[in-house]
Amino acid sequence: MQGGYGMNRLKSVCAVVLTFALMFSLFPVNSLALEKGKSTLVIIHYKEDKTSEKDWNLWLWANGPDYFPNKAHAFNGEDAYGKIAAYEFPVDQPEKIGFIVRDDSWNKDPGSESDRFITKDMIKDGVAEVWIESGSKEVSPVNPTGGSDVEDVNTNIHYYRYNNDYDKYGVWAWPNAQDGKRFEFNGQDEFGAVANVTLTNTTKERLVGIIPHIEGWSEKDGADRFYYAGAKDIWLIEGDQTVYYSKPDIDRTPKFTSFLADDFKTMTLKTNSPIAADDLKTLTFKGLVNPVVKQVDAKTLEVTVASDIDLANIVTVSHPVFGEGILEAGKVLRSDAFDKKYAYDGKLGTVYQKGKTTFRVWAPTAQAVELELYKLPKKQAATTKDIVREVKMVRGDRGVFTVTVKGDLDGTGYTYEVTHAKETTRAVDPYATAVAVNGDQGVIVDLNETDPKRWTKTKMPLKQATDAIIYETHVRDLSMFDVTGNTYDSGIKQKGKYLGVVEPGTRLMKNGKKTKTKTGLDHLKELGITHVQFIPVYDFNTASVDETNPLKTYNWGYDPKNYNAPEGSYATNAYDPKVRIKEMKQMIQGLHDNGLRAVMDVVYNHMFDAKASNLDKIVPGYYYRYTEGGDLANGTGVGNDTASERKMMHKLIVDSVDYWAKEYRWDGFRFDLMGIHDVKTMNAVKRTTTKIDPSILVFGEGWSLGTPLPEAEKANQTNAKQMPGIAHFNDNLRDALKGSVFEDTEAGFVNGKAGLETRIKRGVVGEIAYNKEITGFTAEPDQAITYVEAHDNHTLWDKLNLTNPQDTDATKTKMHRLASSILLTSQGTTFIHAGQDFMRTKGGDHNSYKSPDSVNQLDWKLKMDRQADVDYMKGLIQVRKANPVLHLGTAKDIRRYLTFTSSPEQVVAYQLSDDAPQQKTDLYVVHNAKRQAVKMTLPKGTWNVIVDGKTAGTKTLKKVSGSLTVDPISSYVLKK
Repeated sequence: MQGGYGMNRLKSVCAVVLTFALMFSLFPVNSLALEKGKSTLVIIHYKEDKTSEKDWNLWLWANGPDYFPNKAHAFNGEDAYGKIAAYEFPVDQPEKIGFIVRDDSWNKDPGSESDRFITKDMIKDGVAEVWIESGSKEVSPVNPTGGSDVEDVNTNIHYYRYNNDYDKYGVWAWPNAQDGKRFEFNGQDEFGAVANVTLTNTTKERLVGIIPHIEGWSEKDGADRFYYAGAKDIWLIEGDQTVYYSKPDIDRTPKFTSFLADDFKTMTLKTNSPIAADDLKTLTFKGLVNPVVKQVDAKTLEVTVASDIDLANIVTVSHPVFGEGILEAGKVLRSDAFDKKYAYDGKLGTVYQKGKTTFRVWAPTAQAVELELYKLPKKQAATTKDIVREVKMVRGDRGVFTVTVKGDLDGTGYTYEVTHAKETTRAVDPYATAVAVNGDQGVIVDLNETDPKRWTKTKMPLKQATDAIIYETHVRDLSMFDVTGNTYDSGIKQKGKYLGVVEPGTRLMKNGKKTKTKTGLDHLKELGITHVQFIPVYDFNTASVDETNPLKTYNWGYDPKNYNAPEGSYATNAYDPKVRIKEMKQMIQGLHDNGLRAVMDVVYNHMFDAKASNLDKIVPGYYYRYTEGGDLANGTGVGNDTASERKMMHKLIVDSVDYWAKEYRWDGFRFDLMGIHDVKTMNAVKRTTTKIDPSILVFGEGWSLGTPLPEAEKANQTNAKQMPGIAHFNDNLRDALKGSVFEDTEAGFVNGKAGLETRIKRGVVGEIAYNKEITGFTAEPDQAITYVEAHDNHTLWDKLNLTNPQDTDATKTKMHRLASSILLTSQGTTFIHAGQDFMRTKGGDHNSYKSPDSVNQLDWKLKMDRQADVDYMKGLIQVRKANPVLHLGTAKDIRRYLTFTSSPEQVVAYQLSDDAPQQKTDLYVVHNAKRQAVKMTLPKGTWNVIVDGKTAGTKTLKKVSGSLTVDPISSYVLKK
C-alpha cells in the first residue's frame, strides 16, 4: 500500500473488486466484494414527461447468463438531463441488458411499450450508460452533455463510523484511470463526518474511486469503492461496501445482526458495530457445550464446538452491550452433511383411511409442529376462526413430525403451525393433494370419490416421442371467445373451465347461430394433433387469479403456490376441494376418449414468493439456492431458484410428478426453465415416468441460466447428452426460422435473412450429430422439441409484422406457412402453439402473462376467416403422420435415410428414403425462402407433389419428373 496511491490508477470498472451500487438504500447491492473482471455498471438517464403523475421505476433484466435481478429498481439520482438509475451487474460484458420504465401496477411509460435494450456495443470499459426520453423508443449511448456533467467532480462524502473515531480518517479519491489525492473530513452533520471531494476529470471518466483510510495507510475501510462522477452527495458506512445516493437509516444501537450455523460445528456471529477483544470475555452462550470464540474481523466472530449442534434446540448468545442473539440454520442447510443427517426417503403428506388419517411433515429445524384442523365453510374462504382442533405432532427420525388422528376426516381442512427459533408460522402441507379455495389450507379427501364415472387407462398409443405432435394452450384461452362483443361466441358453455376443454360438438356462434367452424375439442380433433399441452394448471398464486372471483383477472399461472393440487379458478366450484380434482380428471379422460393425450406444464424451478412459500415457512433457507453473499439466487429472473440438487427438493419434484402421472394419468410433463434443475433430478423424473408408462413425455426449457450450480450439473442443452429421453426446446431452429425472440426486428430464414441454411439443416435433423458441419445438442432426435412459437414472446404472425412491416398479408402468410412446413417435415417432436394454425395474433403483446382475455383468447372468428390456413396445417400433420421417415426414432436412422441435396442460397432440400422402417415411399422436400421461384433438379423417377405451399395433404396434386419449379417462399413435398 505504501506510496501506491500517488500513482496513476490504471483501473477500469471491470477490475473493481467491490460492489459498486448507485442505488438508494432501499435497493442495496450485496456488500460481498465482486471478483475482478466480472462487473458491469448500468446507468440509465431518463428524461421524464413533466406532466406525468406516475411513480416510475425501472424493470431490469439480462438476456444471456441471467445473473441480473429481474425486478424493479428505483431511480436514485438526478442531473440536468433528468432522473438517474444505476445498478451493478455482476457479469463482465453481458450480451444484452433489457429495461422497461414502468410503475408498480405495470403501467408503462410511453416508449416502453416494447422492451428496450442496452446492447453489447454500447458497453464501454465495463460501463453500460444510456440516455432515454419519455415517449421515445430510442436508446442513446451518446451523452447529450458531451461529458460536462462529470468534467469537474464536486461530491460531498458523508461517512459514518460506529465509534465516531474520525480524527485520523480521510478519503483517497481519484477519477478512474487518473491520479488521486487525499481529502480530509473537515465537517460533520447528523449522519457523520463530511469531506468535500473536488477533482478535475480531464478525460471525463464516468467513475470516481474512493477509499476511507487513516493517513499513512495503516488502516483502510474495505476495498475500493467506485461512484458515479456526477453525484453531488454520497453516503458511506463503515464496513459496508455499498455506495448510497440517499441518506440510509442506520441503527446505531450495538446489537447482534446475525447468528448462523455454517455447519454442525461452526457458527458465524455478526454485529452491527465493532466488538472489542475484551467483549469476547463477557459473551454468554446457552445450548452450546464449551464454545470457542475467534475474532474474524471487527464485526465478525467465529464460534466452534466439538460436538454437533442440534438445530432443533434453541441456542442463544447474550452480551451486556450487544444484547441477545438466537442461532438460526445458515449455510449448514445447504450442505451435504445436512442432507446426510436429515434427508428422508419415506412417504410425506397424508394417508387417509375412513377411520383415521396420518400426517407427516419434514421440519428438521423446527422446535415444534402442531396440526390445525378446520371445518371449511362452503361458500367463503376459511380463517383461523374455523380451526376446530389443534393436535401436537411428535418429532421422529430425521426431523419428520407425525401424528395420527382418529375418525373420518374426509373434507377437513388442515395447516401446520411450525415453531422456529425466532418465530412461529402457519403453512400448508407441501404434499397437500387437495386445497381449499385459494390454496390457503390443505384438505384431506378420499381420492376415490374424485374419480369420474368413466375413468379408464385406455389412451391413444404412442410408439416413440418423435411421433408426438404437441399443441400448447391455456384452459381459459380455448373457450373464452368472445369477451369483446356479442356477435361471435366460441359456442363453449363452460367458458374458462376444465370441462370446457372437452365439450363435444362446439361451433363458432354468430348472432346465436352455429357456423361450420369447429371450436375447442372438435378443433383439436380436426387438426390431427396427438397431445394437448396446458399452461400451468396446478394451484397458483392468489394475487394472480383470485379463485373467489376468477374472471376478474387473467394470468398464465407461472407462480406456483401448491404443487400437488389443481388450480381452482378452472373448476365450476372452487370452494369444494373435490370438484377441481374430479373435473381435471374428466378433462383428461375426455381427451383420451377423443384420441388425444394431455401434457402438464410444471414449474418446480421457483415459487411465487420464496419467503412466503410453504416450503420456506417449514424449513427456512433449505429449498432455495443462495449466492455466496447470502442472497436468494435469481437465475429464473423472478426472485428465487429452487435447489433441486438438495435431496428433499429433489424428492418433492420426483414425488410430485409421480403423483400427477398416477392419480391423474397425465401423459407428459413440460418443465418450465428446466435449466435451473440439475441433471440427476431430471434423470430421476424420467426413470419415474418410464416405470409408470414409457410413453410419458418429459421435456423442457433447457436454457443456460445463471444459477449457482456447477455448469456440468445443469439440466440444459449443453448437458443434453447426459439426459437420454429428455427433450429440450430447440431455440436454434426457432430463431433461425424467424429471427431472435430478443430482437424484435431481426429476421430469420422464412422472412428474408440469408446464410441460415446450416442452422435450418440442424433443425431438420433434430439437432443430432449428422456430420461435421451439421451438428447440434442432441444425441437422439427424441431430445429435440421442434417449434417456432409458444406462449412466450411474440406469436409468429406478430413477429412477421415487426420484421416485415412493408410486406402484404399474403406474403406474410406464405412466410408463416413456410415456417410450419419446416417444422412438420423436421425430425424430433413437433410443437405447435394454439392458434398458430390460423395465424394467431396477440396484437403485438410479447408477454401476455397477465393481459386480459381479449388479448389471450383464441379468436375463433379468425379461424373461420383463415380456414384455408387451418386446412394447410391439417394437411402437413397428415403428411407427417403418414410418413414415419419424417419422425425417425434414432440418430443412426436419420444419418442413414435422410440426405441433403444441392440447393441454392436460401433454399434447403433433402431426400428421405423408403428404406426407413415402415416407410412406403421416397420423399423429396424443398424449402424455398427466396422471393423468386427456383428450379430444382429432381432425383430420378416420377414424383407426386403432395405439398406445394398452397395445399398440403396426402393426395397427389400433380406428377413431375426431371425438374421442379418451386414457388417463392414455399415448401414442396413430393413422394414417389
